[in-house]
Amino acid sequence: MEVTKITESEFRKMVLTASNKLNNNAKFINSLNVFPVPDGDTGTNMSLSLASGNKYVSESTSTEVGHLASALAKGLLMGARGNSGVILSQIFRGFGKAIEDKHELTAQDLTDALSAGVETAYKAVMKPQEGTILTVARKAAEAARIAVKNTDDCVVVMTKAHEGAKKALESTPDLLPVLKEVGVVDSGGQGLTFVYQGFMESLSGNVVEDEHVPNPVEMDEMINAEHHKSVQGQLHTEDIEFGYCTEIMVRLGAGRLVDSEFDYDTFRGHLAEYGDSLLVIADDEVVKVHVHTEHPGEVLSYGQHFGSLIKVKVDNMRLQHETILEKDKEEDTTDELLEKARKDAGDYGVMAVVSGKGLKELFISMGATDILDGGQTMNPSTEDFVEAINASSAKKFIIMPNNKNIFLAAKQAAQLVEKPVEVVESRSVLEGLSGLFAFSPDVELQDNAESMREAIEEVTSGQVTIAVRDTTIDGQEIKKDDYMGIIDGKIKLTQKDAKSAAIEMAKAMIDEDSEVVTIIFGEDGNQEEAEAIEEAILEIDEDLEVEIHEGNQPVYPYLISVE
Repeated sequence: MEVTKITESEFRKMVLTASNKLNNNAKFINSLNVFPVPDGDTGTNMSLSLASGNKYVSESTSTEVGHLASALAKGLLMGARGNSGVILSQIFRGFGKAIEDKHELTAQDLTDALSAGVETAYKAVMKPQEGTILTVARKAAEAARIAVKNTDDCVVVMTKAHEGAKKALESTPDLLPVLKEVGVVDSGGQGLTFVYQGFMESLSGNVVEDEHVPNPVEMDEMINAEHHKSVQGQLHTEDIEFGYCTEIMVRLGAGRLVDSEFDYDTFRGHLAEYGDSLLVIADDEVVKVHVHTEHPGEVLSYGQHFGSLIKVKVDNMRLQHETILEKDKEEDTTDELLEKARKDAGDYGVMAVVSGKGLKELFISMGATDILDGGQTMNPSTEDFVEAINASSAKKFIIMPNNKNIFLAAKQAAQLVEKPVEVVESRSVLEGLSGLFAFSPDVELQDNAESMREAIEEVTSGQVTIAVRDTTIDGQEIKKDDYMGIIDGKIKLTQKDAKSAAIEMAKAMIDEDSEVVTIIFGEDGNQEEAEAIEEAILEIDEDLEVEIHEGNQPVYPYLISVE
């Protein structure tokens, strides 16, 4: 198929196909995270960012490709999450700017747009590093420039650009030693390669639908999403008609009670009579069921006609809903604390990105006036920051991202609002708390930000989390399910349990100048272990001041700072 002009209709299809391609491969991109921690989110961030761009394109009524490209750039700009999402938005900002006055695109226009995207993205990054998404974008554009000399076919140009991206992606481990050590390609580069693959497939008319068979983990996630949607939608506990969330997994054909041949439609149709929120996922060997019912025993019995029960789970949703209502009350308390903090701060807004009830309240007590929910596993978008700043009555803002992957989105937001904003580049919640010690509502914005940055430099930050795969990084051999001690962003040690990892990490962080140690335990930590960690720290130096706080943060059982 030859395409000498990309029309408005074709451009819309290109963006949609690329967005779907990213979405279908987000989990794979996440798995390329260099650190083996359970917070790899490059694929998620890029997918959500491009989905925002696609939304802006789909809502535009323009018939001009240039206008649609501008809509794509605006949508990406506002929806950008994480550093990878921000860089992707910059690539398409340059792309859109180069063709903003075009009704249709020729092969040369497409090539110029790809090249302009590279130039804009490189300028947007303070210290461009090869072996990243930037390299992939540059090599793809170079391949397009060579191809366009001999053709006016946009399909050929985009095919060569995709081939250039793939070749560059394969070379990223040779350009970034850490990638070679861990044995992965750059995750952001992989994401961009999927985007260009989507463009190529759309133009050629040969879209390859990524066949996606849910694995057991994904099946669980689908179940949990369905359950969450159903329960949260109820206004009153007594309104829940079917009170038991029932899940079974059946190994088909196995078991002494088997007397029926499995047929998906018949099986699903029968279970639909038992309740609502039915989800049935099956392959040749296993069927997994989720249903809300008043008769969980009948669901179990029916499943045994087709095979043996290898998993059974029954939850009382009425009790769960009462727990949700209690959690809502806790969130109301947080909102009340924020309101008081805003009044005390006056014209100042101090925004922190935090996850976990305890951590949120700790930040508010230290002077934060606005909290964006997020952090290691959920990066807020540029638009999230912009909306929060514009909705506030504060006249000036300090943003504490508390995660280096949120820096670019925060800085991008600062350029989009009319209020003066300073971004204090806190890499963790521990650095953020240290920075807040130096905040004063009576000091000018820039001076405040500088004092907070200086305070951050005085703290050593440690995190304990579990390894999600075997790997070797910085010479450290890591096994799946080991607990890692990460000090100032580098994995320093591993242990078989979280408490031991926290103790060994604290020992490595403390020196003769240390005075204060703060321990924050999360969802997977507890007060008793935290006190045991405190006892081990005081054995090192009994004069140290040790503080323990419940943070409720996910992913990291223990956060420890030393000042």
